[in-house]
Amino acid sequence: MKNEKTVTNNDVVKEKSEILFLYESTYSIPNGDPFTGEQRYDEETKKILVSDVRIKRYIRDYLAKLGYEIYVIGDKELLTEEEGSGAERRFKWLQNKYKDVKEPIDVLLKCIDARLFGGIVTIKTKKKQTTGENSSTDAFNLTGPVQFALLNPSLNKVDLRVHQNTSVFPSKESNKQGAIGTTSVVPYSINQIHGWINPFSAEHTELTNEDVSLMFKALWESINSANTRTKSNQNSLLLLQIVYSQPDKKIYGIDRLNKINTGEKDKKGEQLRNIEDVNFDFSELINTANKEEIKEIRYYTIIEKIEKEFKNKPKFKKCTWQVNKTEEK
Repeated sequence: MKNEKTVTNNDVVKEKSEILFLYESTYSIPNGDPFTGEQRYDEETKKILVSDVRIKRYIRDYLAKLGYEIYVIGDKELLTEEEGSGAERRFKWLQNKYKDVKEPIDVLLKCIDARLFGGIVTIKTKKKQTTGENSSTDAFNLTGPVQFALLNPSLNKVDLRVHQNTSVFPSKESNKQGAIGTTSVVPYSINQIHGWINPFSAEHTELTNEDVSLMFKALWESINSANTRTKSNQNSLLLLQIVYSQPDKKIYGIDRLNKINTGEKDKKGEQLRNIEDVNFDFSELINTANKEEIKEIRYYTIIEKIEKEFKNKPKFKKCTWQVNKTEEK
């Protein structure tokens, strides 16, 4: 795991900001329902939906591969053999690893996802009573300074397409042929993820600016490097961090500033199939940047048609969110 460093008050995030992250999906399933496997979909708006859990999973998995300590992780080897919930067993495993750390909250904060997203810990302890030992349960809930919208709608409307799957393996012992099933895929969507970074919560989790840089790196690169059957055909398009001038400032409807128009007047959102079919409309975002509530808007993109929209605009600053490369595993 990555070496720990001493956190000073100057390292902790002090800026309030909102996040807008755009990525495209082509003939894939950006976020399937855990019960049915079907793409989350709003029937009224005809827009697909991506959950905050899916986005946090991308970030956690990527940071875990880089060697960072992760609290919410599916690796059974990182759980104790004792009884209890998965979270309780995971926390006990961390306590055993960081035996020199006395306070439970400090053990939890060894994990970068806890510093980002918070966490819930339940601990069973034994307390000596005059008549003997009794067990009790202590719990604490750490609210994470980084949150994403529960469900994030795509910028364009989508008509789901039914896709047939054929299994090579026999479906039953008596059936020599494979099984045939169907699923719904997304022909093309531009997904926008909306998030927030709260500096007041950052004080409690000791979230640093480097942690935020790592999160942005993970968000961008995890989409591009996803290689599962349903997620491989995706590309990161644009990452925005809208930074407020003061922690108590707020602009309504940040998530509704970005819009898309089709390149051809007779082409609808459901008919889009690649980025060449799309004309981005960032005019409202650019106008909003001029407001006194906004300190600056940091962005990153490798798409030329998007880059030219923000280049040399007041308060827009291109960032790569570089991280400290001197840390060792």
